Amino acid sequence: MSFDSLGLSETVLKGIREMGYEDPTPIQLHGIPLILSGKDVIGSAQTGTGKTAAFGLPILTRLEKPSQQPRALILEPTRELASQVETAIQDFSKFSKLRTTVLYGGVKYGRQTDALKVGTDIIVATPGRLLDHLSQKNTTLKHLEYLVLDEADRMLDMGFMPDVKKIIQQCPEKRQTALFSATVPPIIETLIQWAMKDPETVEIGMRRSVADTISHAVYPVAFNQKDDLVVALLRKVEFDSVIIFCRTKIGADKVGRLLKQENHSVAILHSNRTQAERERSLKGFRDGKFEVLVATDIASRGLDIANVSHVVNYDVPQHPEDYVHRIGRTGRAAATGDAFTIMVAEDRQHMEAVERFIDNKIKREKIEGFEYKYTALFDDGKSSGMPRFRGGSVGRGYSFGMSTRGKGGGRRRR
Repeated sequence: MSFDSLGLSETVLKGIREMGYEDPTPIQLHGIPLILSGKDVIGSAQTGTGKTAAFGLPILTRLEKPSQQPRALILEPTRELASQVETAIQDFSKFSKLRTTVLYGGVKYGRQTDALKVGTDIIVATPGRLLDHLSQKNTTLKHLEYLVLDEADRMLDMGFMPDVKKIIQQCPEKRQTALFSATVPPIIETLIQWAMKDPETVEIGMRRSVADTISHAVYPVAFNQKDDLVVALLRKVEFDSVIIFCRTKIGADKVGRLLKQENHSVAILHSNRTQAERERSLKGFRDGKFEVLVATDIASRGLDIANVSHVVNYDVPQHPEDYVHRIGRTGRAAATGDAFTIMVAEDRQHMEAVERFIDNKIKREKIEGFEYKYTALFDDGKSSGMPRFRGGSVGRGYSFGMSTRGKGGGRRRR
């Protein structure tokens, strides 16, 4: 089926053609007709599958004519996602007169307040900044017809659920609601029962699945060799672009400084960076100015970053589902990609939880020529599922070299 057969308005279809879209993805194919029919929808699909268009296109079709009051609200967990979704909505509505305003923190209120005073049809916002504007009476949700809760489980993880509930309480009871979430923990189930009416569920693929175009490897190492190993990985692998995920903001800054010293062009992305710094990092990485992006999990979901050849987990994620989201930055749109995870002794339980979650045992690898120090990870084959290691050499069962689909060694040449 094509977009022409889904019931979208000609104005929206013109915007789609202008953007070069051809055929709808599965989440769009199933989600668009449901939203057009007025149904509440719960959507679940792997990252990078086109969820923004799945809710954006039918909402734009149903809004049709502009109004002075916001009639659609899209809530996002981060500034980057809010900015990205707003850009997509602007592109989709290029040939209409509908207006979209983005609201997020980290910037001054002036420009946002001015846009709300002029009037807007669609608000894309993070919860905290939207509540600020509502408390200052810069806008109202009394006329709202469409509410989208995007990345709902991420908003839960970031502590936004109380703010989300406050916002929903200010929305009219008579509205259409769409919720998109990779996982549905009990508190999200409670939110669904409270905020939605007889929702239809669209689930594309398994929530725990990872793209089969991605090659995985785990690199066990002693804790005090993590920095040396991440440097060695980038020296061995011929990459186009790589995202390195760290657990903390301090860790991301540290790894970023380390790789700059190794003459890599590096961008850093986490919530302590100013909005201008974050935008420069993302734009520079997308444009190829930076070959390495060091980030916290702020970059693991939803961000539109194409052509990432490698993902490196400098820290094993503490929540198994975050592994799926992190490595989903590579191997997108049927392209191949590699996901490497550096594991130290304290990460063993988290790594095993990841493997249970994705129902797959990930191969343990060693870098040939790297001078490993002793770690109990090489001893405890029974509990970790790894081959035993004794003395000063690698025992049988370990794989040497890199899982890089036959690529040559060395960093990318410019």
